[in-house]
This record gives sequence, C-alpha cells and structure tokens, in this order.
Amino acid sequence: MLMPHPVVLRGLVDEYEVAVVHEPADDTGGPGPRTRDLAYTLCVSTGTRDVARALEAARHWLAAGPVPAPAPVAVVETAGARD
Repeated sequence: MLMPHPVVLRGLVDEYEVAVVHEPADDTGGPGPRTRDLAYTLCVSTGTRDVARALEAARHWLAAGPVPAPAPVAVVETAGARD
C-alpha cells in the first residue's frame, strides 16, 4: 500500500481537527463540506472507510517516524545577477 507523505498527512490531520471545531454544520446538522472533504481525503490516504479509523491510522504512522524536512529549493543565478 502506498503511504502518504508525512508532511501532507500531518497537514490533513491538523486541518481536519480545525474544521471539525470551527466549520459550521450543514443544513442537516452534519459536518460541513470542508470537513466532509477532509474526512474523505484522510480515508483515501490511509486506505480506510471511516474517519475515526483514518485518524487512528494517520496518528499511528506519524508517531512511527520523524517527519522529514522539506527538500531545499535550489537557487539559480542568472548571468547578469552578480554585482
């Protein structure tokens, strides 16, 4: 099974947790659209069908290893850029 990049997974978990608390409910009293979208993405990312299991799997994976630092961005000098 493919595993999501830890930085992306951490972002999804964090954003989901914020959305659950702060996004208004929909017209039926259920989760708002952003919360539903994040729940779906977490489920797809973790290979689960329930957001509680998705969060459990994500937290397990994130606890298993360090989050790698983002790759450095290369800086390219152009011919006329020197002083």
